[in-house]
Amino acid sequence: MRILITVLFVLASLFSSVAMADDAEGEITSIDEDNNTISLDDGKVYKLPGEFDHSAINEGMKVSISFDVVDQDRFITDIEEAE
Repeated sequence: MRILITVLFVLASLFSSVAMADDAEGEITSIDEDNNTISLDDGKVYKLPGEFDHSAINEGMKVSISFDVVDQDRFITDIEEAE
């Protein structure tokens, strides 16, 4: 029974992609509409949600974002203008 449980844990760890949630705040330094990404003044690139309305953001805008990290990519789950 212990072997079965151990095997199940090993298989689960091999096939799972751990997503970690985090937050960031900063100024948008660039917007890449072709790749659907933005860069903040922290130097990191964040992927926007699919079919995002790019007219809602602009370079120089201060934003607060929530994002998930999956395989070193940062996927934005929420974006708001910061004060």
